[in-house]
Amino acid sequence: MTYTTRDIQARLAALGYDPGPIDGLDGPKTRAAIAEALKARNVKCIKELFHASGLHRIILHWTAGADGLIELERRHYHLIIDRLGRTHSGALKPEANANCLDGRYAAHTRALNTGSIGVALDAMAGAKQTPFDPGKYPITQVQVQALAETVADLCETYQIPLTLYSVLTHAEVQPMLGVKQRSKWDITWLPGMAGPGDPIEVGNRLRSLVTEAKL
Repeated sequence: MTYTTRDIQARLAALGYDPGPIDGLDGPKTRAAIAEALKARNVKCIKELFHASGLHRIILHWTAGADGLIELERRHYHLIIDRLGRTHSGALKPEANANCLDGRYAAHTRALNTGSIGVALDAMAGAKQTPFDPGKYPITQVQVQALAETVADLCETYQIPLTLYSVLTHAEVQPMLGVKQRSKWDITWLPGMAGPGDPIEVGNRLRSLVTEAKL
């Protein structure tokens, strides 16, 4: 498994080291953080800072779907949670995204699929960002709780730290990891909110729920 500089920077930040901006540039601050992490964790190479599976990130989405999964949704996400809180497996296991070079992977996040597990809430068909309208199939509270429990399990299974560098919504990808997306506003709204909120604030709410689910 070969990790990009951006992947390494995000992993270092998730583990509590400071690589500088997550910008994909291999500068002195990034190299210093690598050296610090290797020494502190008593490992010999960068690969040992990652889980053996190669998976190191979870990205949270909504499908913009209605009730009832369709095959396209199953192809794009590894796990999908319906509005009743039931979790469904996608067409491919998360390990399919450890290496996307064979073309057989779940394509859920532009230019950031390798190493990324895609988990989606099946909801928000017909939703509008401005003026806000959640549509006829809004996210439900039971769905959000199931998401938190599912992500908590994934974090434990793949040793993914629960940080905004490694567990984040699709709306947080561009501001946090510097990878441009195509006007994605998922997930910026949750049940009880009057309208879409700041991506990182909403992401923090979800990460807090995952923390509670891990207890």
